[in-house]
Amino acid sequence: MISKQSTSNQVQFLDISAAQAGQRIDNFLLTLEKGVPKSRIYRAIRKGEVRVNKGRIKQTYRIKEGDSIRVPPLRTAEKTALTSVSNSMRQLLNDSVLLEDDDLLVLNKPAGLAVHAGSNIQQGVIEALRIIRAELPYLELVHRLDRDTSGVLLLAKSRAALLNLQQQLLDHDMNKRYLTLLKGGWDKQEMLVEQPLRKNTVSSGERMVRVDPEGKYAKTVFIPRKKFHQAQLTEVVLYTGRTHQIRVHADHINHPLAGDDKYGQRTFNKEMKKFGLKRLFLHAWKLGITHPGTGEPIELEAPLPATLENVLNKLGEQT
Repeated sequence: MISKQSTSNQVQFLDISAAQAGQRIDNFLLTLEKGVPKSRIYRAIRKGEVRVNKGRIKQTYRIKEGDSIRVPPLRTAEKTALTSVSNSMRQLLNDSVLLEDDDLLVLNKPAGLAVHAGSNIQQGVIEALRIIRAELPYLELVHRLDRDTSGVLLLAKSRAALLNLQQQLLDHDMNKRYLTLLKGGWDKQEMLVEQPLRKNTVSSGERMVRVDPEGKYAKTVFIPRKKFHQAQLTEVVLYTGRTHQIRVHADHINHPLAGDDKYGQRTFNKEMKKFGLKRLFLHAWKLGITHPGTGEPIELEAPLPATLENVLNKLGEQT
């Protein structure tokens, strides 16, 4: 049995269970040591600091059940790992469960909650759940949602389920639908946007995504659902999963998202605040998948949060 996250300053020897078997050693260590740069992981493997069954291995080695892995201290400045979850976080996540079975744990992720820890975030959804559900031998994120996005978040409770669902993502076999509030509106039934997206880092270090011919292919369909005086509730079908795809494509067609401080329009955001909008209006509404255990198609749905419903109600009262 191995720990979910290594926090030791000493050399560790970890025995691999059946649940961990099959992963590449580099991916295993990246998961084990959240926040450690990939370059540090690869250097440790290359220099022989990481050993499997006392022998050197390449970063492409796939770990096997029963392997004994030597893990050196990988952190140059060790952070204090949170080993407990606040009562409010525990209640929030427990109340967010949409579905759970032997293979899946599905949440309606609240906005403002990161899915995993990062440079400025000590504890995300996955770290908190591993503490709350310590009895589970395996728990991994299948995909990610931005911190400011709410809605359907899929986690796998076995390695086999994770690989199955990740393959569905790669094959574009998941039906991903979002709800958002866009500036203005249009008369067409739907609008197709196929524009390549490229990630850039500006001088401040902030990551920005732009439409760029040199970027990666991205496809989004926007479907009007309800028109208001100055905004439109819109269903979004996501065919690819690029970073900030919906937000950048919406801005590209001059219908930016309400509450989007990065790609949106300041005057529109300010106007929407008058209707009670205090966050990005983007919600992962539905996710259609093939169940990794039964092979049956299922549709997971997360109701729109009450805070966003209230905004729509106030917009509807506008004359």
